[in-house]
Amino acid sequence: MSTVISVENLSKKYVIDHQKQGRHTSLRDALTEGAKHLTDKFLHPFSATENGPSHEDFWALKDVSFDIQQGDRVGIIGRNGAGKSTLLKILSRITEPTSGRVSIKGRVASLLEVGTGFHPELTGRENIFLNGAILGMSKAEIRKRFDEIVAFAEVERFLDTPVKRYSSGMYVRLAFAVAAHLEPEILIVDEVLAVGDAQFQKKCLGKMQDVSAQERTILFVSHSMAAISNLCTKAIYLDSGRVRSIGNTEAAISAYLKLGAESAQTDLRNRKDRTGNGLIRFLSFELRSCDTNEPLNSVTSGSSCILAIKFERGAAHEETMDLNVAVGIDDRLGNRITHLSNVTTNQSIQSQNNNKEGIIEIEIKEMPLSKGSYGVTLFSTVAGDIADWVKNAGSFHVEEGDFFHTGKVPHEGQGVFYIKHSFRE
Repeated sequence: MSTVISVENLSKKYVIDHQKQGRHTSLRDALTEGAKHLTDKFLHPFSATENGPSHEDFWALKDVSFDIQQGDRVGIIGRNGAGKSTLLKILSRITEPTSGRVSIKGRVASLLEVGTGFHPELTGRENIFLNGAILGMSKAEIRKRFDEIVAFAEVERFLDTPVKRYSSGMYVRLAFAVAAHLEPEILIVDEVLAVGDAQFQKKCLGKMQDVSAQERTILFVSHSMAAISNLCTKAIYLDSGRVRSIGNTEAAISAYLKLGAESAQTDLRNRKDRTGNGLIRFLSFELRSCDTNEPLNSVTSGSSCILAIKFERGAAHEETMDLNVAVGIDDRLGNRITHLSNVTTNQSIQSQNNNKEGIIEIEIKEMPLSKGSYGVTLFSTVAGDIADWVKNAGSFHVEEGDFFHTGKVPHEGQGVFYIKHSFRE
C-alpha cells in the first residue's frame, strides 16, 4: 500500500486577543473611557493601557507527524479542544498551517460541518453536480452516481428545493451521500454525523466500511469510542494539539480513556470544557460508603454505595432555584449504560438555603453493574436552563461480587447489568 497522506512537524497557531473591559454605569462613562483610551494611544503609542488589549498565542497543533496508507480507516480521537477539527481543516485545505508540511495524494471529500461545500441558494440537485465538479468529476460520472446518492440521502421530495430550507438532518444526509458516493480517494468525516438519527448513523458507518473495502482511505473523528472501535483499523489520539498515541485502535482508545480517567479525578473547578450558565458548577464527584460515608476506591456488585456530587452555586446562590441534576454512567467505550435523575425519581433537590456550596448524594442500594471501570457525566439545569454540563467528570470501578447472595459469583464478560430473577417450575 502506498502512502496517501504524509504529515511532517505540522503546527497551527492562532493569536487570541483579550480586551479588559470595566463596567460602565452609563453611556457617558463608556464614551469618557473610550476617549481616554484614544488619547492614551496617541500620547503613548507603544505602551499598553491598563485596560488595553493583550495577545496570547494558542497552538491548536504542535509538531504533529504521521503517515496514512491507502485503504487505512483512521480514527482521530481526543477531548474537545485537542486539535482534531483543526487537523481535518488543514488536511481538507480549508486552513493553512503555521509550519510543517502536508502531502496528500488523491481527491479529498470532506464533511466537517453542516453545509460544508454546499451553496445555500442552489437546490439539492444543483449542489450534487457542484460538489462533483469540485472533485474533478465529469457530468457523466456524476449522473452515474446520482440516483444512488438521492436514494441514500432520502431527500427525493426536496431535490429541487434550495438547501437553505433543509433541516440540519437533511443537510447532513445529502452532504454525506455526496461525499461518500462520488468516489474520492480520501474521505474525511468529522463529528457532524452526530446530527443524524441513530439509524442514519448506522447507515453511514456501513457505507464507510464499503468505501474502505474499495481501498479508499477514511479519516473519521468521533467522540464515540464504540464507532471508532468498530470502523477504524488505526487511531490517532490527540491531546492539547500533540500526538499522544498512534497506531493500533484499541491501544489508542485505552490511552485516551486512561488519561480521561486520570483527568477526571482532578478538581472540576479547573475544567474548561464545560457548558452552562454557571448558576450551578460541579466541583467534584466521588464514590462513598453508605455505612461510614468515607470515600471508596471501588464498590462490589450487589453492594450499596453513594454517588456524592459536590457543587457550588453562582452569584444568585441565595435565591430559591428549581434545580435538577442528572448523572450519566458510561462504559469504557463511552456508551451510555444508564441515567440517574431526580426528575425521573420525582424528587426535588433543596437549594433554597444560603450556603454557597452543597453536596448531592445518590444512593444505590444494590450496584447492578458487572466488574469494570465506568465513566460519569454530570448535568444540571436551573429553571429549565442548562447550568453545568461536564462530560467525563469522574469515574469509578466495580469489583465482582455476590450480586445474587447465593455464594456464586457471575461469570465475567456475560454482560454489563445483573438482573434479579428466578426460575419457575
